Amino acid sequence: MNQKPTTSIPRVPQRPADSHKGSVGRIVVFGGSWGEVGMVGAPALTANAALRSGAGLVQIVTEPDAMPMVATLAPCATTRCLESSADLSKLAVEFGADVVAIGPGMGNAVSADQILSLLQSFSGGIVVDADALNTLATVGEWLAAWPGNVVLTPHPGEFNRLLEGFGMPLLGEGDKASERDRAESANAFAAVTRTTVVLKGMGTIVSDPEQYYVNQTGNSGMATAGTGDVLTGMIAALVGQKLSATDAAILGVYAHGLAGDAAAAHQGRISMTALDMIDALAEVFSDLSHDGNR
Repeated sequence: MNQKPTTSIPRVPQRPADSHKGSVGRIVVFGGSWGEVGMVGAPALTANAALRSGAGLVQIVTEPDAMPMVATLAPCATTRCLESSADLSKLAVEFGADVVAIGPGMGNAVSADQILSLLQSFSGGIVVDADALNTLATVGEWLAAWPGNVVLTPHPGEFNRLLEGFGMPLLGEGDKASERDRAESANAFAAVTRTTVVLKGMGTIVSDPEQYYVNQTGNSGMATAGTGDVLTGMIAALVGQKLSATDAAILGVYAHGLAGDAAAAHQGRISMTALDMIDALAEVFSDLSHDGNR
């Protein structure tokens, strides 16, 4: 394994006194769907987590039938209708997006070709999660057009689907694989795709082609629906505040675990939800910045 381990946690970005909502990160979230199974909460969790993590403006682009419910769940974000043949990069550019987060609750609303086009044409940050990862896994090999601007956030099952698409060795036993095996596999995939891989699970691995980080925060109470959507929003917000993809992923994963620990302390591991983690983000970022006014 050529990559180097790191234990360094990037600092929370400081906010200049003359900041305005357009200067601290404009995020577009592609996600949400409405059909036999409705998934409107996921993009709202991502948007709300992004705003709690410092993003200035968030727009959720979702299916027409999902829009009213998504807007209600994320009142500080704007919403836009997602047409079936939409050019995702064009929509992001029209919003002036610094970062795109794609996948939470998306279902089959976006095609593989649309995701590939986004990866090839949008030069800002991109965080790929959930259904977007599963759709991407169906196309075989692909490459991020701009090295270092894409973060992938798979759980072990999603990661194995991605590996299978490239004909790469699967990660044995999923989340029970050894730390070294997980780090090596994440590093290999990061290198071949020119991305940062966040391989979720106990001891989440963050790897780019040069280094890897093993997270030590968090707890079993985070094994509940929506926590991954929260992480996606956090990483997107930190990229929007000018952190590199890898630094944003490391800080995001670390702070996400701290939010899980704070939620567990307040609600207990059995009863905590992703909403409790979002509520804990103010405390977490205040502590990490050492200045509650930042």
